[in-house]
Amino acid sequence: MDVLSDVVAVMRTGRPVVARVAWEAPWAQRFAPVPGASGFQAVLEGTCWLLRDDADPVELRAGDVVFLPDGRGHVLADHPTTPVTGEACDPNAPDFAVDHPAPAHPTTVTLCGAYELRDVHPLLRDLPDTVLVSGPDLRAAVTLLAGELDHPRLGSDALVPALLDTLLVYLLRTWFTGSDRTTGWAAALTDPVIATALRHLHRDPAHPWTVAELAAASGLSRAPFAKRFTALVGRPPLTYLTWWRMTTAARLLRDTDAPLATIARRVGYASEFAFAAAFKRVHGTAPGRFRRAR
Repeated sequence: MDVLSDVVAVMRTGRPVVARVAWEAPWAQRFAPVPGASGFQAVLEGTCWLLRDDADPVELRAGDVVFLPDGRGHVLADHPTTPVTGEACDPNAPDFAVDHPAPAHPTTVTLCGAYELRDVHPLLRDLPDTVLVSGPDLRAAVTLLAGELDHPRLGSDALVPALLDTLLVYLLRTWFTGSDRTTGWAAALTDPVIATALRHLHRDPAHPWTVAELAAASGLSRAPFAKRFTALVGRPPLTYLTWWRMTTAARLLRDTDAPLATIARRVGYASEFAFAAAFKRVHGTAPGRFRRAR
């Protein structure tokens, strides 16, 4: 898998939620924090403002999608000065859409959604608090998603979560490929040398990689490669490899019943004992105990 696909597969858990909500001016709605999740707001029709206590108001127009990776609370409103009324709503609540019936004359229509996350990859931590993106791929995904919510048909229960996963990939891909940052994961994923090394590590984490081998595969000598990788990714190549192996192992322990010896081999350890020791150093608990707690 490519790096972004791999990261999304590891982070995503549970079932994403989404609701189509119509608003009639004047309106201002506070959305409660959702710990352990990332939220999004997509504007289908009209305009609105995103308000956060620690940031300037952001105007959103039809076609815009805003991604809030930290799960903190926020306000959507027709205007920054409109007072917020009522309790904060939770988009994860099963009756969220029911509690917001469509008004007779809506001025703004949005999709509100959230993704439950685990093992948050540093790629996600490297995002700004508010990610505002737009583009044809995103608009297509949002349009398809809104259509399934407006007119549920055969297969909609399968299509909606699949489209939400598609939207998450488009969100991240649009931001990372369009960012002009020269440091961090935005730079790492578009840097031809480091992106090549990351693809090798993610494609075959069980391989006994060395820094020299990764450097050669990426077309750079060992010392400059190691310095460049550490500067962009935030940790040395083999430290990142160990962390990724243990993150992959944690997913396998939670999501499968594969024996520990099988998981150990899949993440590059010939010895179950060596694997258990490495796993405990990273996660603070033995693999067996980790699995029983899932």
